Amino acid sequence: MSTTDMPLSRHVERPGFKDWLVRAESWLDARGKPAWIAAMVLGFIAFWPLGLAILAYMIWSKRMFSKTCRSRGARVSPFTAMRSSGNTAFDAYKAETLRRLEEEQRAFESFLERLREAKDKAEFDQFMEDRAAKARTARQDDENGNGDKDAA
Repeated sequence: MSTTDMPLSRHVERPGFKDWLVRAESWLDARGKPAWIAAMVLGFIAFWPLGLAILAYMIWSKRMFSKTCRSRGARVSPFTAMRSSGNTAFDAYKAETLRRLEEEQRAFESFLERLREAKDKAEFDQFMEDRAAKARTARQDDENGNGDKDAA
């Protein structure tokens, strides 16, 4: 018997409790949200902590609030765009388009940064103008008030 014929662990040959849970989850997912709700109700009837555990799992995995449980298996990996399609012309077009989009994104982000800086500068200039105007009116009020006291 060579090393490639040997199982990697002793759990490979016999299904365990975790395998049973994975199969039960996929079976319930295939039947949708009503199956999960039925399992939860039966869990509450049989042994209330089991029903509570199923409810907690449904909330934690967001099965309770999703439109359907079946769409979970149809997720697209974020790295799908990076894989080669096998068509070199398309791959070159895709690479160029992604490069152009990244360049446009950088340009747009720098534009937004300049826009924020200009807005911040305008707000600061307005604040300084208001502050100077308040200081002038306070100084004028003090001069007018002090001039009246000196005259009296």
